[in-house]
Amino acid sequence: MQEPDTLRRWQLPRLGRTHLAQAEAPMPTPGAGQILVKVGAVALNYRDLLMIRDGMGMSLDLPFTPGSDMAGTVVAAGRGVTRFAVGDRVVNTFWGGWIDSHWHADTTLLGGPGPGMLASHVLIDAAWAVAAPTTLSLTEASTLPCAGLTAWFALAETGGLRAGETVLIHGTGGVALFGLQLARLHGAQAIVVTGSEDKRAQALALGATHVLARDDGDWPAEVRRLTRGRGADHVLELASGPNLDRSLQAVKQGGRVSIIGMLGGETLGASFYAMVLGRVTVQGIGVGHRRALEDLVRAVDANALKPVIAARYGFDALPAALDHLERGAFGKVVVTL
Repeated sequence: MQEPDTLRRWQLPRLGRTHLAQAEAPMPTPGAGQILVKVGAVALNYRDLLMIRDGMGMSLDLPFTPGSDMAGTVVAAGRGVTRFAVGDRVVNTFWGGWIDSHWHADTTLLGGPGPGMLASHVLIDAAWAVAAPTTLSLTEASTLPCAGLTAWFALAETGGLRAGETVLIHGTGGVALFGLQLARLHGAQAIVVTGSEDKRAQALALGATHVLARDDGDWPAEVRRLTRGRGADHVLELASGPNLDRSLQAVKQGGRVSIIGMLGGETLGASFYAMVLGRVTVQGIGVGHRRALEDLVRAVDANALKPVIAARYGFDALPAALDHLERGAFGKVVVTL
């Protein structure tokens, strides 16, 4: 079926939620090395809220289309494209141009300042996409580029997660629940710390070994008790701010803390002694590269891993989807087309 002459997209002529509006634009034609993708689903991230609010301090070309995660179908390919053909299902990479371990200075962030995914069609470099998992719908696959890969990069790619280890996870959002699922996939225990009693049963049903209340008692001491005094091998630090210091109290000697979120603030607070005497590796995780995303896709297909979808919203209901994301969700909030 022939594609229309125009595409639909959400855009911001000025930063701020009140300026978010739908618009039409001419349908682009892929140039050399590019693919045109008909978007099937866009998974929302907390980053999208920040980009819409103030651009996270970045210099953006306006009007700006937000959205960093997409799954869709290739409808046209430019000259020289060999990675994909028309009809292939793909997901985008978050870092356009970061292919493997070697970092390139010309990488770009999709969803700002690079192209945004909240559109009916997106034009991207073919090198900025990977084949979608065959076992997932486009809605499910759209959750992998940021949330899924962030958890994978922290635990499997850089953390070397092994069976029998313990992963401490803060919260029950997208990255947190992928971390829980990947921990169990590798034969590790998952301890979840949450401020919501309502989500306790859901986390246990998903495979958490223990769920601790963030505001109830000394949870770092409880983590040590549950691990027979050893502490957690890995921590997915999704709150940061002053919470980092408590995570350091819960991690083992020589353990690893992956800094991912900043719900507790942009400035980290931690004890010098806890970090140095504990010989702790503290690493910032900024999602990951394309090769790791390909590894994650293979793992998803081989193990029938199903991402946790909190809610699906139609394209026109983006404002309601953003409200849901801001309130907090158990899993991913996805906009479908």
